[in-house]
Amino acid sequence: MGRPSEVRIRVPGSTANLGPGFDSLGLALGIHDELHVCATSEPGLWVDVAGEGSAHVPRNGRHLVVRAMRQAFELFGDAPAGIRLRCTNAVPHSRGLGSSAAAAVAGVAAAAVLTGRDVEDEHEALLQLSAAMEGHADNAAASLMGGFVLAWETSGQARRFHAEKLDVHPDIHPVAFVAGTESATKTTRGLLPEQVPLHDAAFTGSRTALAVLAMTARPDLLMYATEDRLHQPYRRPAYPSSLELVESLRAHGVPAAISGAGPTVLALTADGTVPDGLHLDGFTVAPLPVDADGVRVETA
Repeated sequence: MGRPSEVRIRVPGSTANLGPGFDSLGLALGIHDELHVCATSEPGLWVDVAGEGSAHVPRNGRHLVVRAMRQAFELFGDAPAGIRLRCTNAVPHSRGLGSSAAAAVAGVAAAAVLTGRDVEDEHEALLQLSAAMEGHADNAAASLMGGFVLAWETSGQARRFHAEKLDVHPDIHPVAFVAGTESATKTTRGLLPEQVPLHDAAFTGSRTALAVLAMTARPDLLMYATEDRLHQPYRRPAYPSSLELVESLRAHGVPAAISGAGPTVLALTADGTVPDGLHLDGFTVAPLPVDADGVRVETA
């Protein structure tokens, strides 16, 4: 393909872990950030941000999308002299809905297109770039590929990220309970122990395997498949009300877990509805369909 001077990117947010699948399971959701990027012959960088995060994200080279683009330009070459970037964000920041992964994927995808490359052909490179920025591939792979993803990494001569996409069963309808407060991934990871009891590791491993079956073919098993003993119990001090909501949903028979690093709660419902009588102070209920497509690109 040629080198367009303008590209529009639409990238989904995501949820990760789905309970037991720590750093390994991801699901793209129907909430999207949009980018409009113009390559200019005039050197410089211009950044405009609207929507979520607009009050505090940087408007310079420290912006995550810009950092992702620059890393991709280093790989692909042919960087334009200047960039005009407008971000319109719908994915809440620091809530466990993959905002940073969405930004990384959007940035590397935009850079690929501006250097004349096809995003589909460059999936492998884009996954490596965006996952490396995140440190793990679950959210990044979901935003890049769409749907339900299994992610892992290998560490031979070089660290590499891998992901496979699976079809989600049509009877699974995610609902997010978006928390009104933020939670830093670095903080919640700091609460995790370096070691866990063997029986808890075995329990969570079995539930992760079961989650793959439940998400693709047996949604009736989701109550079991979303159980976790590896990370959620240790994170309770960071967001006790979120875990109380998880427990309340599960008591009503709704499979639920913390979304990513939290504090948002994810429910995997059969029809997109939630029980009456839940204590939802501090949460906004948001039915979010599965995004099956991942990042989308439009050139001009």
